[in-house]
Amino acid sequence: MATDLSSGVVEKLKTAAVGVLAGKAPPTPSSREGRLVSLDTFRGFIMFWIIGGRALVAGLLALKPNVLSNALLMQLGHSVWAGLHFWDCIWPSFMLMVGVSIPLSYAKRSRTQTYPQMLRHAVMRFAILFLLGSLRGSIDDGAPEWIELSGVLQPIAIAYLVGFLLVRKPQWIQAAAGGAILAANVLIMAVFSAPGVPAGSYQETANIVRYVDLLTLGKTYLPGNTGGVGGSVLCIWFPIPTTILGMLIGGWLLSARSKASKMRVIAGAGLLCLAVGYALSPVVPVIFKLVTVSFVLVSAGWACLMFFLFYWAVDVRGYRQWTLPFVVIGSNAIFIYMFPSFVSLHPVVSIFTRARAGTSGHLEPLLDALVVLAIQWLLLFWMYRNKIFIKT
Repeated sequence: MATDLSSGVVEKLKTAAVGVLAGKAPPTPSSREGRLVSLDTFRGFIMFWIIGGRALVAGLLALKPNVLSNALLMQLGHSVWAGLHFWDCIWPSFMLMVGVSIPLSYAKRSRTQTYPQMLRHAVMRFAILFLLGSLRGSIDDGAPEWIELSGVLQPIAIAYLVGFLLVRKPQWIQAAAGGAILAANVLIMAVFSAPGVPAGSYQETANIVRYVDLLTLGKTYLPGNTGGVGGSVLCIWFPIPTTILGMLIGGWLLSARSKASKMRVIAGAGLLCLAVGYALSPVVPVIFKLVTVSFVLVSAGWACLMFFLFYWAVDVRGYRQWTLPFVVIGSNAIFIYMFPSFVSLHPVVSIFTRARAGTSGHLEPLLDALVVLAIQWLLLFWMYRNKIFIKT
């Protein structure tokens, strides 16, 4: 029975691959169940870089180093300290997308469920996301990691639950809550001091965020590298305003206002966040590892503008044929984010790519990245065609 099932899966994957390679028209992404295709496309675009886009750029750089690929690869890593790279905006982009989806999902569920039922679902989803974050961190570290705040899933879980608890509140209360967290961010960094840490310090080795992490968790970020936050007790709350901003945008998208009006709001919010964030940056530096208030605003601004481009192209202009590769990824983002923790494709793939590359060792990283990405995408495409969507 297991053999039959495996054969069926392999056969469907093969059929999907043949259909794509033969030029068979794939399904055009549509607004199934009222979903925003632009949101799925945006999510898939961000996930693309995580599951293989960065490896592709690294492979191209290894094959033939050049200024363009080197600059792009630098953007696909976190800033060492002050400043902003594209990779620093990955996490805020997810936080924004979570916020946009909350009012959309709430509006849909409220037609068939009571608030207590939706609250139970939200708490369950929070728990699942949090535990998945623990599982992924434990597998990666080879030891139990129940609290792994430096990943993506646990911060998203917390922001999602906070957002759900605010979804029924008037938008001015939601905005006030976001503003209060931003104000708390400024005050904590400016007022609180600790042994060896003066108030208002943004030094890499002497700041209140690092001190609290070491005091409570016994770990923090490593100075001088491009890794992310080291599991920060304070930083886990600071990006929630980005999720609240997404909720405000999602509520606006639900309204009967024109698409032109909705576009102006999304673009205006992004530009306002960028203007305020960069205006603050001479006083409060843009630092991803501390999630400073300027970083929250600037990264939220860029995330808004990216979503604006997808919304304009996909849901306003109706250009959807090109979105399929990203929608396929975005429709099962949780699944493919967890997949590498359970199935490591690189050791197996490298056996064949190494032989194919022959004596040209510079070609192997690119071949490896292409094959791994292709396998993952074909699996996701098979799931998409068969309407298999892994949800929390």
